Amino acid sequence: MMQAYVASSSVHVHAQSLRGERAWLCGTRVQGARGGAYARRGAVAALTMTATAPVSQQQYALRFLDAETALQVQQKVGTPCYVYDMKSLRAQAEAMLKFPNAFGLTVRYAMKAAPNVAVLQLFKKMGLHIDASSGYEIRRALNAGFEPHKIYMSTQELPADFKEFLDMGVGINACSLSQLERIGKACPGARVGLRFNPGRGSGGTGKTNVGGPDSSFGIWHELIPHVQQIVEKYGLNVEKIHTHIGSGSDPVVWQEVSNASLGIAAQFPSATILNLGGGYKVARTPTEKGTDIQQCGEPVKQAFEKFASDHGRQLKLEVEPGTFLVANCCSLVCTAQDVVSTGASGHEFIKLDAGMTEVLRPSLYGAVHPVVVVPRGRTESESQKYVVVGHCCESGDLITCAPGEPETLMAVSLPKTVIGDAVVVEGVGAYCAGMSTKNYNSFPEAAEVMLDLSGKIHVVRNRQPAEQIWQNEKALDDALLS
Repeated sequence: MMQAYVASSSVHVHAQSLRGERAWLCGTRVQGARGGAYARRGAVAALTMTATAPVSQQQYALRFLDAETALQVQQKVGTPCYVYDMKSLRAQAEAMLKFPNAFGLTVRYAMKAAPNVAVLQLFKKMGLHIDASSGYEIRRALNAGFEPHKIYMSTQELPADFKEFLDMGVGINACSLSQLERIGKACPGARVGLRFNPGRGSGGTGKTNVGGPDSSFGIWHELIPHVQQIVEKYGLNVEKIHTHIGSGSDPVVWQEVSNASLGIAAQFPSATILNLGGGYKVARTPTEKGTDIQQCGEPVKQAFEKFASDHGRQLKLEVEPGTFLVANCCSLVCTAQDVVSTGASGHEFIKLDAGMTEVLRPSLYGAVHPVVVVPRGRTESESQKYVVVGHCCESGDLITCAPGEPETLMAVSLPKTVIGDAVVVEGVGAYCAGMSTKNYNSFPEAAEVMLDLSGKIHVVRNRQPAEQIWQNEKALDDALLS
């Protein structure tokens, strides 16, 4: 049987004189550079980074794939290819449907995390509703079979056709005073939700924090009197209060903001629903700690019960998980299309046939994704330190970056890799296929498949034909170019 191995590393960063022991320098991307150029930092000292943990062939492994299936995907479907696991998706949805609640629960899937129709269909079958972030996501959810009344939108850009959505039964959270005013003018007396910025946020990185004074998401909590004036002016029916503070948020902060959100709900007597958003942490690597949903939710359940006792109003709870439902339920099967070296004082690089066109999170956030090598046609026992990079002509197309440092190379210990080996990037279910630099360098959109409960592979997105990349372009008349 083929063996699979995963990257196992730790990073030690320290200042070291350029004289003396050989240093390998952190890669610092040159502004505007392309083609993998990195600047060497410092004239006197440099940051050095070493991978010190040994390779572990047993501690870490493929998450839900086995080596044979990974190679089957590589050979029959081609790479790169996203592989969703139906069993894992169902398990995550079942766990979230048990979220502690006092007076009823609705789980809305934050579909921006992974909007493939197969994922939407599965969650619809399990009774989940939809959190949409744009009018286009509403139409995508409708196309997947969701009934309008099971879709609610919170958006940075209120679509021009929002009235059409309200008329068909889709719910909308007003996320700014101007959105609320527009809804009131177009649909006086309409039911509406109100998304507030509670004054505090929390995220896995600053880029995923959507609360507090540095975030434009939601209506600032101090503007409640203005909100009440607009609601009264147009006779709007406020049915829901909504807050969301970030992705990968601290569970303690989330609980504290939940209490503050109840305080906002108390100021809108018609509200019967409090939506506390999502952002529950997921452990993609063994060193990360995920959110315990039961432990996180129980104090909030008790807070809802106290609110009912104090105000004589039983609020229904809504949550909007995205990452929690899908992050570890998808793997990206790639091929090592090149292996190169920059010499004794440099690095060994594995170049994938994928990159930021499929997994943008390392380049954007400094996110760490486990990397697993599946040797093709052999068993490999020898290990080597590699930096794993993508296929784009872009120096920031880095798969193995240092945690939280998208411009810093991290060497990881992997089995000796040769061109043609399968390489699996784990934890790519959330904000990868749905949030990529699609068609950069004119690379086509990757294929997507679903593993059913018996392990059979079903194609749920065909690889994009190259011609489709430019099919909407219009050539100029030759006369204009003369």
